[in-house]
Formats: sequence, structure tokens, C-alpha cells
Amino acid sequence: MSKASDQAYLELRSRILSGELAPGTQLKEEELAALCGVSRTPVRAAIRQLEAELFVRRTDSQRSFVAEWNNDDLEEVFILRGMLEAYAVRRAATRADAAVIAGLTAANEAMSTVIEALDFDLPAYLAANARFHALILETAASDRLAALLGKLVLQPVVQQTVRAYSREQLLRSYREHVEITAALAQRDPDWAEALMTAHIRRALHARLEPAEG
Repeated sequence: MSKASDQAYLELRSRILSGELAPGTQLKEEELAALCGVSRTPVRAAIRQLEAELFVRRTDSQRSFVAEWNNDDLEEVFILRGMLEAYAVRRAATRADAAVIAGLTAANEAMSTVIEALDFDLPAYLAANARFHALILETAASDRLAALLGKLVLQPVVQQTVRAYSREQLLRSYREHVEITAALAQRDPDWAEALMTAHIRRALHARLEPAEG
């Protein structure tokens, strides 16, 4: 894609992930061009890319909408993510050195700091959570796995799950990260895989049945 198309793509993807462009929203090229500060041609290219990545769906009448997700879609995405993340952490368990464990621990400590603060800093929590999972994927050392998992983790339904968490759920997620880190420190792939599978499965149920408050 051109530089203008990249600009439009990143802008639109960011707004879809944040929920600003909500599921079911029709994407009108003229409005989006003004929003992104580009012409309609790069917007058209950006929409095609977002469609290929399942952020956008196109109807038979060739109108484009932000993709909507039902419970079957949610479960499929989280099951696939669970399978891939479990494989990633299993590979990482045989490769993690002291520097990796230190990096994971630092990410966990950042999450804990955010949870304990009076004013919850969602971007900081999301960043720490992303660092934790990204470091495991990096340690797994598989380009194919990274490419496949990257598409799933960036789906809005995954990104928006944490946004719906209560503090209790955030604390539970943090504690699960600590356990996963312990399994990696012990270089135990079976333990690490079981923990990660449960971690992603719990996230699915949190998404299907959001906690109140």
C-alpha cells in the first residue's frame, strides 16, 4: 500500500480496535477520507486490507461495515488463539533464559502497579499485557506462529475483552501471568501450556459474560 493508504489503514484500524468505529458501522469513503486526511483512493485500499484481515465485511451490494461478532465467532477466535498461544508458551518454555523471565516479571509488575492505583490507567495495563504475550511469542521463535497469532490477537473482540474486565478479573489475569512466568522459569512446557490454555479460556468466558461494575 502507498504511504497515504498506510495512514488510512492505521487510523481506521485504531478506531475499530478502540470501539470508536463500532461493529455494524457503515464505512463511507468520503467521510473516512476526511477523517484520515487523505483522498478516497487510499481509503478504498485501506478498507480492502481491513476486509482481508476480518475487521470489515462487505455486503452483496458492495457496502462495507465494521465486522460484527456473534458468540460462535467469539468462541472460534478464542479457541484458535488458545491453541496458538498454548503452542507458543510451550516452545518458549524450552527457550526462556533469565533475561526473558526478567522481562516477563517486569511486565507483570507493571500490570500490578496499574491495578493497585486509585485511577486505573487502561492504556498502561494494555501495554503491559501486550508486552507479556509478545515476549512469549518472541521467545517461541517461530515466524509462522507469530504471523498467525498476530491476526487473531489484533481482532477487536480480543482487544476489547480487557476493556470490559472488572478489577477482580484484572487481578485474576495478573495472577495467571505470574503463574505462567513461574512455569517458564521452571522450563516446564506441560505446566506452561495448561496455564495458558486456561488463561485464554477464562478470557473467552469473561467476554461472553461481562462482569458488572
